[in-house]
Amino acid sequence: MSTLTPPKPDAATAAPAALRGPVRVLLRMHRKALWAGAALLVLGIGIVVALRVWMASSKVLCADGDTTPCGDDVYVSSYAHTSAESLLVNGGTVLVLLAAFIGVFVAGPLIARELESGTFRLAWAQSVSPAHWLAARLAVPAALTVTGLTVLVVVLRWGLWALRAGPSSPGLRWYASGVFPGTGPAILGYALLAVAVGALCAVLVRRTVLSMSLSALVLAAVGIGLSTGRYLLWPATLRQGQEGPALLRDSDWHLEGGMLTASGSKVYWRDCYHAGSVDGYEACMSDRGGVTPFAEVHPAAHYWPLQLVETGILLALAALAVFAAFRVLRRLHG
Repeated sequence: MSTLTPPKPDAATAAPAALRGPVRVLLRMHRKALWAGAALLVLGIGIVVALRVWMASSKVLCADGDTTPCGDDVYVSSYAHTSAESLLVNGGTVLVLLAAFIGVFVAGPLIARELESGTFRLAWAQSVSPAHWLAARLAVPAALTVTGLTVLVVVLRWGLWALRAGPSSPGLRWYASGVFPGTGPAILGYALLAVAVGALCAVLVRRTVLSMSLSALVLAAVGIGLSTGRYLLWPATLRQGQEGPALLRDSDWHLEGGMLTASGSKVYWRDCYHAGSVDGYEACMSDRGGVTPFAEVHPAAHYWPLQLVETGILLALAALAVFAAFRVLRRLHG
């Protein structure tokens, strides 16, 4: 008579099963934070919806919110349009700060506090390995953050669609620092990086306040660095011709301008700022050998390449931080 033995679960099913318990415990422990996050999500959606309704009910003559006849040289926006612009012009920055706040939360109460107080030993004593314990604390905030921010990105784009960026509202243009990071996949890269950096700082420092501070500093450095060097993430387009103003369009992100010499070298307008007048600029350019006007720009078509490159950089940094966090945890606790 043969003895039947149950088959061993494979790795594909064992890992999710091992995470279910820690995930349930984590959701129960931090349910107040989850409710607070849900309230922020609803509040953000409600603000944008209210602004859209307000703008739709205001009396305007043009799609861009102009209360004067369309196409003339006078632009006077409605109070609803102006108010919505002042609130949504920094919507992308708000979403980046929200992602950073989540990373700080991961570095602090979610991981470092347990390591500092020693409560992690209780979970590890209940057949939860250190790797599964950390994986749950990465997976839960990452999944919830990506879901919530995806909804907010869609809502923000919907709200900005009602605002037309023109000469009187440069802060609404696609490349504006307060708009660009919150209207595409880059914000999800910021969110995942924040969670990963928070976990790495927590397992490295194992002190709540110190790990939160370190996480905030690292995320601030990355955010400032990418915002400052964003224009370098994709090759700029060079436009040249005899009509300088015709080189630029309203949707262009203007980087540099000047004149090309006969040999093709670039002479920038900024080198002639000391001239002080239009005639002085032209004379300065002529003295430097300038012949043909040029402009270096990122056209609107560069929006998606810039978004995808920035997202790729953020995801690569996040993956590196996650790998380092697991290595540090394994070295310290086996």
